[in-house]
Order: sequence, then C-alpha cells, then structure tokens
Amino acid sequence: MDSVSYDTRDPRPTTTRSSRHGGRVRALATEAVHAGREDLAGQGLHAAPIDLSTTYPSYDSRGEAARIDAFATDGAEPQGPPVYGRLGNPTVARFETALARLEGTESAVAFASGMAALSAVLLVRNALGLRHVVAVRPLYGCSDHLLTAGLLGSEVTWVDPAGIADALRPDTGLVMVESPANPTLAELDLRAVAHACGSVPLLADNTFATPVLQRPVEQGARLVLHSATKYLGGHGDVMAGVVACDEEFAGRLRQVRFATGGVLHPLAGYLLLRGLSTLPVRVRAASSNAAELARRLTADPRVARVAYPRVGGAMIAFEVHGDPHAVIAGVRLITPAVSLGSVDSLIQHPASISHRVVDPADRRDAGVSDRLLRLSVGLEDVDDLWADLDGALGAPATRG
Repeated sequence: MDSVSYDTRDPRPTTTRSSRHGGRVRALATEAVHAGREDLAGQGLHAAPIDLSTTYPSYDSRGEAARIDAFATDGAEPQGPPVYGRLGNPTVARFETALARLEGTESAVAFASGMAALSAVLLVRNALGLRHVVAVRPLYGCSDHLLTAGLLGSEVTWVDPAGIADALRPDTGLVMVESPANPTLAELDLRAVAHACGSVPLLADNTFATPVLQRPVEQGARLVLHSATKYLGGHGDVMAGVVACDEEFAGRLRQVRFATGGVLHPLAGYLLLRGLSTLPVRVRAASSNAAELARRLTADPRVARVAYPRVGGAMIAFEVHGDPHAVIAGVRLITPAVSLGSVDSLIQHPASISHRVVDPADRRDAGVSDRLLRLSVGLEDVDDLWADLDGALGAPATRG
C-alpha cells in the first residue's frame, strides 16, 4: 500500500505569535479572541454589535462628497461615519481587522464568497492590463474553472512549481497556488514559489491551513485568499470570502467590491468574527482527530493511499481499492456533502462534485483520481468517526 508521509506534531496555535500591542507581541490565540473588538469595553459592550443599516444619514453633503472622492482615488476606507453599505460596514470591518491581524497583513477585504474574492483580485490586475495568470494545479475546482474558461478575460498558463519563473510574461499579473491543495493536500514550498515570482504578486489560497498552521505572507506571498465559508466561520452557516493583503492592494479590492457589489452581509461578518475567536481551538482539536484517522486509514487494507499534510490540519485525502461511491452512500455519522471546515465531519467525492468542472484529463494529471475521497474532519469523538468510516468502507477486498 502506497502512503504519503504525514506529520502529526501539535501545531500549538496558542504559542504562535501575532501582532504587537503595547510593546508586547500577542499570541495568535489571544488575537483570535480580541482582534477587532478592542473598542467594545469603552462603549460599554461585551459582544460586537451587528450594524444592519444599508444607508446612513448625513447632513454634510459636501463633506460626504469629499470622502467619496477620496475613496475613488485610492480605495481607502472613508473616515468618519459610514456612508452606504456597499462602501463598507462597521461589523464587516471588525472581521476584516481581525483576519488581517491573524494573517499578519496590513489589511483584509471581505466578499460575499471565496469566488467573489478571487474574481475581485483578477479584476484588479486585469484593470492594469495584466491579464495573464500563472497557476499551479490542483486548485479548488471552481478556481480552476474560472481561470481556464477565461470568464473574466484572463489567460492562464498551468505549470509545475519549477516552471513558474519561465512562464512569467510582461503581462503576467498574478501567480496563484494553493497549499495544502484542494483536494489532494499536495504542499508547496511557498518561500521558493514566492522567489520564483519575482515582482509578480503571489496569491496563496490558505483555506485549508488557516493562519493557525501557516501565514503565507511570512513566506513571501503578497495576497492570501480564504473561502471564509470554511474554517474561519467553522459552523457551516455562513458564506464568505476574504483577501488578506497590504493596504495598497486592499484599496483596489474595495473599489472593485463597491463597483461590482460583491459585498458581505453584516450578519455574516458578525458570525465570522465570532468564528475567529475559536479558530485556534477548533483547528487544533480537529487536527488531532484527523491525524489519528490518517494513521488508521494508512494501516487499512481497504485503502490504497492516504494523504495528510506535513503542516497538519483537519483534511484527509484517501483513495480506496473499492467503490468510492459506496463509501459516500455508507456513512451515517459523517455527512456526505460539499464544503469543509465545519465542526462536524464532511466527506465528498471530488471527481463527481467539487472538481467536476475541471477537464477529466487535467483532473487526473493533478492527482484527482476517480477513487479519491476528501474528508473534512470535525470535532466528534475520533472512535465514533472511525466506526462510521469502518462501516462505510465495507468488508476487505478479496485479493487473488
């Protein structure tokens, strides 16, 4: 049985250092609880308020015009009271502040979904005439499709990591990677990739790892993409996307968000801010479960191959000798569904669902076989999860 090696070390998110406050660097776990909320006590509040307003009164139309002109120039968040929901929302801004703090960036800009966030990045670069993208497979299936189909006028060159530098052109506006990758969990040396990009911005999809396990900007990425629907929300009840980046790029993203309307609803912003407060604890606990399930799957004769990232995490990819669709149909505790990163465990067959839009040959070349299953491990008892998997895998195959 072939197996991809994995590292089960405890990522210890509570000791990971984040931003500096009052001369002391706070741990990531502390920032997860407090970032974006520092002003609440001074207002006599404990929980962050939800501002559902779409518009705001203003008796100074000249001043408001000046603030809108300033936003049109560089996309900086308007100073003073809010103007209109499409320009920005105070509740969403709290989440953006907190996520930027966790990723170690100057800013973050939230969108209605992860795909809306990626689309905004592409539109920012396209507006500068930089329509060419260099990308490494595998990516999330819809990201792959968006690039391959050229739906936003972009052109993509798919390469292995070693071919990034040679694929760059004068009109290359972006290099995109995902590590650990969806769904194979393949990992890249982000520092080496960033070096190969030269002056071209590197966009790293950090959805699977989260800032608890890695911070791509520390390895040279300029942009960090999250489908916030997954681990950042963590409960399967909010859809969102976010890009963590420097303030210059954030300004351009805000302008695109304002023009295209891909805004995040304030209630989603509130749920995401709440989700971040437990992110380190959830990732640590789910990672412990996943590491143990990876061990058991690796030793199981019904399983052909197991992939579990060296960086850790709560995702497992495994190929079965038998029918993967029978496994999907056989689970009872684990939910057979798309998406990932929830407190409950989810399993899906990428070739049928998340990566169905990718050309079959490209899918196979990227390691997404027809027997591959992707398991998002949640917070249930690990023995209960294993009992469910064991039953769904069925009797061991007879070898001739």
